[in-house]
Amino acid sequence: MSQYDVLCIGNAIVDIIAQCDDAFLTENRIIKGAMNLIDAERAELLYSRMGPAIEASGGSAGNTAAGVASFGGRSAYFGKVSRDHLGQIFTHDIHAQGVAFDTSPLTGTPPTARSMIFVTPDGERSMNTYLGACVELGPDDVEADKASGAKVTYFEGYLWDPPLAKEAIRLTAGHAHAAGREVSMTLSDPFCVDRYRDEFLDLMRTGTVDIVFANESEAKSLYQTESFEQALELIRKDCKIAAVTRSELGSVIVRGDETVTVDAIEIEKLVDTTGAGDLYAAGFLFGYTSGRSLADCGKLGSLAAGLVIQQIGPRPRKNLREAAEQVGLI
Repeated sequence: MSQYDVLCIGNAIVDIIAQCDDAFLTENRIIKGAMNLIDAERAELLYSRMGPAIEASGGSAGNTAAGVASFGGRSAYFGKVSRDHLGQIFTHDIHAQGVAFDTSPLTGTPPTARSMIFVTPDGERSMNTYLGACVELGPDDVEADKASGAKVTYFEGYLWDPPLAKEAIRLTAGHAHAAGREVSMTLSDPFCVDRYRDEFLDLMRTGTVDIVFANESEAKSLYQTESFEQALELIRKDCKIAAVTRSELGSVIVRGDETVTVDAIEIEKLVDTTGAGDLYAAGFLFGYTSGRSLADCGKLGSLAAGLVIQQIGPRPRKNLREAAEQVGLI
């Protein structure tokens, strides 16, 4: 009997979200649509230049954990915060979502991670992330009972930057596989893929990772091709299951010779794309750990992603289980 449906491992980050125009991005040398890693000094500078902002607990895998819980799934989370104001916000919010989060906080420095997210009128988000306490997550933070007791462990590619986190992920994956569980990852960002292409491919080809989530840009970056079809055929061979999202074109899921195409849901207005991929993974993994078909998994993912991009912030405000029930997916 599994204790959890999904265990998520990621950078515990508080998002500070503000709207801006494209000129602001240019003036401040921010790469549009990407996740830019920054130091403490630049974090202070960008924060001083932000307009009115909303603080919301985020972090890619944290958003996924919250999404799974909103569907009614049992989710747990490993991530490092500091014993400070933003750390308290993060801990409160993820507990309030119903996620099991027991990682011991740091006392002292570095402070809890924060990401300054600038949302342009087209809904695109440009993230500027100071990792802070995130980089201190390590093997000592791995709770063996959660690692062994979750049907699927899911980690974000962003977390592959800190060396200690790599050890924690490999240790968790070892516990999971020893218990007959599966491990999944999201490629997170094309720039992240460029940094760790060979390592990500090795994780997939050695069976350390069973299920891969990516968007079209990340998949093409992984295989250094401009052809989506070629990237899809290559990723099909390298992992058990791959789910590749394509924004308004929906998603494509491959498993062996099987290919499933899923439409995106219709939306009223694109507000903020922050968390779209995270919530797609949440819906997919909720369906997968519930024994649903790949098509249903993709539909649940599309539903969650489609709802979150119609609001500011990456955590679902609408109860996802109720939303799924309304459209007959549960």
